[in-house]
Amino acid sequence: MTMVAILSGAGISTDSGISDYRGPNGLWRRDPEAGKLVTYAYYMADPDIRRRSWRMRLDGPVLRARPNAAHLAVAELERTPGFAVRVLTQNVDGLHQMAGMPGRKVLELHGTARAVVCTRCHARSSMEEALERVVAGEDDPPCRACGGILKSATVMFGERLDPVVLGRAMGIAKACEVFVAVGSSLQVQPAASLAGIAAEHGARLVVVNAEPTPYDGLADEVVREPIGTALPALLARLRDGAGPAGAADPDRAAD
Repeated sequence: MTMVAILSGAGISTDSGISDYRGPNGLWRRDPEAGKLVTYAYYMADPDIRRRSWRMRLDGPVLRARPNAAHLAVAELERTPGFAVRVLTQNVDGLHQMAGMPGRKVLELHGTARAVVCTRCHARSSMEEALERVVAGEDDPPCRACGGILKSATVMFGERLDPVVLGRAMGIAKACEVFVAVGSSLQVQPAASLAGIAAEHGARLVVVNAEPTPYDGLADEVVREPIGTALPALLARLRDGAGPAGAADPDRAAD
């Protein structure tokens, strides 16, 4: 059994119509003020930020997006006998699960945009229900249980990752034989550090990203081709037994 860990970032979902953040055409470059809408301190302090944030969710592409070829290729590898696949995703769009990955095999490091949570009593409900309230005229819908401020069930800037989820992700990074970082700038910590942890524990590290990342020097293979074609081809090589480039060599490239 070959254990494969897939760390996916925003770049894997661009073919599904969801913009990345730090790429040449990323959201932060087009609208630097957009970062405030997903920053916890701004969100909690400013009702106008919350109203704009709800409008962004309502008008945004996430809930309308569908999995693309890259998501489907990951799910196909998971169904292939002889492979144990775990997805460690920085994305909040739920597209890996929609593509067919079992939910228990997907660790959402930054939470999910498909649910909302109360910042006071921690009650959870669906994003669809909250957005129905926005459409009905509640531009900043409060928690129905306690009246507290609702937010998407994502990890905003200024919030810590769930330590249980992060601990499980670190365990997978240490145990896997192949670690593929795809569509991630590998700049946001601590999620980005998973690539280094995997390499330090003997995994073959493959980076699939259009732009250079801080972990390219540790990688056994760096792929700059479009993710929608490059990732399916890479995972097909794994299924066929060829593995990442150079995988027939038992020695790591860095040795």
